[in-house]
Amino acid sequence: MKSYWIPIMMIGAALAGLFLGRLSGKFAAEAEMMDQISSTSFFGQVPTSKIQNVVNIVRSYYVDPVDIDSLEDVVIPDILKNLDPHSIYIPVSNVEHVAGELKSNFGGIGITFSLRDDTVNVMSVVSGGPSSALGILPGDKIIKVNGHDFVGKKLTNDMVMDSLRGEIGTHVRVTVLRRPDTHLDFDIMRGLIPLTSVDVSYEIAPGIGYMKIDRFAEKTYEEMMAGIARLRSKGCDKLIVDLRSNSGGYLNVVSAMCNEFLESKQLIVYTEGSHQKRENMRADGTGTCKDMDLVVLIDEYSASASEIFSGAMQDNDRGLIVGRRSFGKGLVQTEMTLPDRSVVRLTVARYHTPSGRCIQRPYADGSDEYYQDAAARFKSGELFNADSMKVDTTQVFKTVKGRTVYGGGGIVPDVFVPYDSATASTYLYKLRAKRLISDFAIEYSGRNRELLNGFTDDELTEYLMKNKFLGDMETYAARHGLKKDGPLEPRERTVIENEVRAYIGQTIKGSAVFYPILNTMDPMIEVALDHWGAKSKY
Repeated sequence: MKSYWIPIMMIGAALAGLFLGRLSGKFAAEAEMMDQISSTSFFGQVPTSKIQNVVNIVRSYYVDPVDIDSLEDVVIPDILKNLDPHSIYIPVSNVEHVAGELKSNFGGIGITFSLRDDTVNVMSVVSGGPSSALGILPGDKIIKVNGHDFVGKKLTNDMVMDSLRGEIGTHVRVTVLRRPDTHLDFDIMRGLIPLTSVDVSYEIAPGIGYMKIDRFAEKTYEEMMAGIARLRSKGCDKLIVDLRSNSGGYLNVVSAMCNEFLESKQLIVYTEGSHQKRENMRADGTGTCKDMDLVVLIDEYSASASEIFSGAMQDNDRGLIVGRRSFGKGLVQTEMTLPDRSVVRLTVARYHTPSGRCIQRPYADGSDEYYQDAAARFKSGELFNADSMKVDTTQVFKTVKGRTVYGGGGIVPDVFVPYDSATASTYLYKLRAKRLISDFAIEYSGRNRELLNGFTDDELTEYLMKNKFLGDMETYAARHGLKKDGPLEPRERTVIENEVRAYIGQTIKGSAVFYPILNTMDPMIEVALDHWGAKSKY
C-alpha cells in the first residue's frame, strides 16, 4: 500500500524503528513534553536510536495530532516489502481469514458461489452440508439474506462470505430464486464445513491412480493416505501426483507426505539462514508408499511445499517430474504475533533440496516483477519451448544416482510439456472470464437434473463423454453477449467441448466427475500415462 499523507511519508523510516523496537521488546518509553528541544535532555536517560528519536519528535511536536499506532497498518507493509516478496504484515482484521486458508474446516452453509449479474449464484452444494440437507441446489440464486435484499453492484465476494459464514450453530435466513420463477425461503443452521485439499483421487487407467492436491493444509496428509488406500484397494501400484497451481502450505505436512515415499535417512529438505543453523529433515523409513511408481506434475504456479515435494522426489531419483519449471518460492517464513494480535510473517531461512539446490529464484527487481513472472515466461516463450527455459548452468547439482540438475530457482522438470495453446484462445478466455461455461453447465443441469442424478460417477462420465454440447454452448454464449469472431480451430473446439462436459459433471457430482473428464484432454496427463505405456480408461 502507498501512503499519500505527508506525515507518513516523513516518518516511514522512523516507524521501522518503532516496529522493530516493539518486536524485540526493547522499545523505550516515550519522552515527556519539554518546553525546549534539548539534545541532552529531550530523550530522557534511556538510550534510543535515531529512528526512535524522530518518532518521538513527531509525536510531541508535529503541527497536527498523529496517531502513530493507527498508521502502522499502512507503513509496516512498505517496510517489509523492501526485504523480500514473502515477508508480509497481516493486520488484525485479516489474521483469522489468512489463517483459515490452511485450516481444514469452518462454520458455514456449505455452498460455493459466483457473483453474476449482481446476484449470488449457487455453483455447487457440499454433500452432507447444511444447504444440501435443506434441498438448496446448484443454479439457485440467493436474493435475500436475513430479510434484506442481497443483489446489486455493491455486492462483493467478501460481503457474501461475511454474511453466510459464521459460528457453528448460528442461523441465517436466505431466500433463493429457483428456475424459472420460484421463490423459496430457507432457515439454515451453520455447520462444520470441511475444506478438502485433495480434490480427487481415482483410477485413471488400469493399475494407475491419479491424485490432485490443491494445497498442503492441516489434513492433507490424512487425505492423501485415505486416497492412496482407496487406490490400493483397486489394485493401483502407480500414482500420478498433480501439484499444478498448488501454492504450498505447511512444511511439516509436506515432510510427512514425502516420508511415505522415501527410504530411511533419505534427505527430504533442509533449511538454513543467517540466524538459523542448517536443519535437515529426513525420512524415517516407516513410509508405506515406497513401492509405488511415481510421476509428479508441476507448472509455473507450483510453489513452496509443492517444490519441496517435487524436489525431494527428483533429487532422490524417486519419481519422474513432468511439466514446466515451478514458481521458485524457497523462503521460510516464521509468524510473529505483535501485542495487538497483528502478525508479521518474516523470512528467516531458505529451503534447499536434497542435492543442495536453493528453490528460491531471484527477486532483486522488486515484488511487482517477481509476481509477474508467469506473464514474463509466457511472453518469452518459456511456457511453449524448453529451449527458452531459464536454467542457471553454473549451478550444477547431482541427484542420488548422479543425474545433473540445476539451481537458480524453481524445479526444472525431467520431461517438459509445453503450454496448450488451445487453452489460450481468445474465445475460450472470454468464456471463462464471463463464467459462461459454468453458468451454462448449471442451466443444463437444472433442465436435466432428474436424468443426470440417476447415474453413478462412472456412468455420468461416460454419458457426458458421448454427448456433444458445443453448439448449445455457443448459442448460450451469443445470447449473453459473446459471439465468435470466426470458426474455431479443431483443437480449440475439442478443448471447449470437454470443459463444458467437465463443468456439467461437477455441477451434478463434483470433483469425482469433473477431473476424469477434464484430464482426458490434458497433455501432461498423456505424458504421464505414456511413461507407463498406458491410456486413460475414459
